[in-house]
Amino acid sequence: MRESMEIYPRTAAERAMKLQEVLLRATSGKIKWWQAAELIGISERQLRRWRKRLEDEGPQGLLDRRRRKPSSRRVSKKQAEEVLSLYRDKYFDLNVRHFHEKLGEHQIGLSYTWVKQALQAAGLVKRKARRGVHRKRRERRPLPGMMLHIDGSEHHWFQDERKHDLIVILDDATSEIYYAQLAEEESTFTVMAGLRAVIEQKGLFCSLYSDRGAHFWLTPKSGGKVDYDRPTQVGRAMKELGVNMIPSYSPQARGRSERSFSTWQGRLPQELRLRGIRTLEAANKFLNEHYIAEFNRRFTVPAAERGTAFLSCRHRNLEMVFTQRYERTVDRDNTVRFHNLVMQLELAHWRHTLAGCKAIIHQHTDITLTLMIAGHRIGPYSAEGKLLTPLSKKQIKAVEKTLRGKVPFPLNLQIPHNTRDSHFPTASTATNL
Repeated sequence: MRESMEIYPRTAAERAMKLQEVLLRATSGKIKWWQAAELIGISERQLRRWRKRLEDEGPQGLLDRRRRKPSSRRVSKKQAEEVLSLYRDKYFDLNVRHFHEKLGEHQIGLSYTWVKQALQAAGLVKRKARRGVHRKRRERRPLPGMMLHIDGSEHHWFQDERKHDLIVILDDATSEIYYAQLAEEESTFTVMAGLRAVIEQKGLFCSLYSDRGAHFWLTPKSGGKVDYDRPTQVGRAMKELGVNMIPSYSPQARGRSERSFSTWQGRLPQELRLRGIRTLEAANKFLNEHYIAEFNRRFTVPAAERGTAFLSCRHRNLEMVFTQRYERTVDRDNTVRFHNLVMQLELAHWRHTLAGCKAIIHQHTDITLTLMIAGHRIGPYSAEGKLLTPLSKKQIKAVEKTLRGKVPFPLNLQIPHNTRDSHFPTASTATNL
C-alpha cells in the first residue's frame, strides 16, 4: 500500500491510513460502529461501504481513486496564461465581473468562479474582506415611481488627479437609472437639473430618498435630525410638486444606491479609458447616448407589480419651480440688489413706482434671473444683472431718479410758494389783527 500511495497526495494517503485503523478497531470490537463513524466524520451507511471495499480490495481500496484522474473540464495551461495576460495588459483596472463579461469578446467561455479564483491566485485581484454585522434587507417598492434615490459619488472617474461628482437618480422598484451626469461638484443647481430632467421624461414621482446634504436638508446640529420646517431650495421645489422627501441617516440605509455606485466605480472609469474619453462633455455624451441604456439592460430588475406610479405634470411650469428663490425689497430708485448686482427695474404699466415692493428673485439653472413682484413677471435679467428683453417706448420715457433717490415733480406742475398756502398766519397778518 505504501508504494501505491506514493502516486497520491500526502493528505489522501494519511486519510486512507486513518480510515483503515478505525475500521480495524471496529471490526475487532474495541469500539462500536457508530463510534467509528463519528471518529471519521461520516455516516454509518458510508462506513459500511468502506468496510466492504477493505474486505474486497484490501487497504488499497480505501484510497480515493479520483485523485489520480485529471478532470475532463480542466482549463489548459495556454488558455489560463491567455486570461491572465489579458487582464495584466488590457483590463488591469476592471473588476472580476466586468472582466468576465469582456472575455466573451475574445471567445473565452470560462466560468466566473474559475476566473475569480485564477486572478486571486495570481495576486492580480485582492480577496474581499468578510462582511460586517447582519442587516435585514429592505423590500423594494412594488411600482416604479413610488420612490427614487438621488445621490452623488466623488471619484477619480478619469483615473487621474481630477475628482468629479457623478449624480445618479435611480428607481427603488427596478434599480433603473433615469439620470446620470458627471459634474465638477454636486450642488443645488446640478441636483435640480437632474430632477427636472427626470420629471420631464417620466413624470412626477411619489417620494425622493436622499442623504442629508446641505442642498437637500437643513441639519441644525451636525449628525442630528433634519429640520422639516425649514426646507432648502430643493425641498421647496419638491414640496410645490407634491413630492415627499425622505432623509437617510446612514450609508447602510442607502444600501441600494451605495451598491449601485460601487458598480459604477468598477466599470465607468474603465469604459472611459478604453474609449479615450477625457472631458466632461464627452463623458456625459457617452453616458446619455450609450452607457445608461447598457447599464440598465444589465442591472435593471422587474418590478414586483405591473403598472406605474408616475403622474403627468404637463400643467406645471418646471422652469419656475426649479429655481433658487431669494426675497429682496425694491429700493427708492427702483433697483434691486442681489449678490453684488444692481438690477434696474423699468416702468410698469400696472404701478407708477415699484419702490418698497417685495421682489422674489428666481435664479435659473443657467444663472439667468427673473423677478416676480405682486404676481407680475419682471425680466429676465442676465447673470450680470442686465435686462435681456428690449425696452418698449413707454419704458424708455420713464421718469429718471436723482442721485439721492428723490422723485421731483414735473416742471409744469411746480407751484411757487405763496403766503396764502401756509396754514399759519404770517407775522404781518398777526399784527394787523
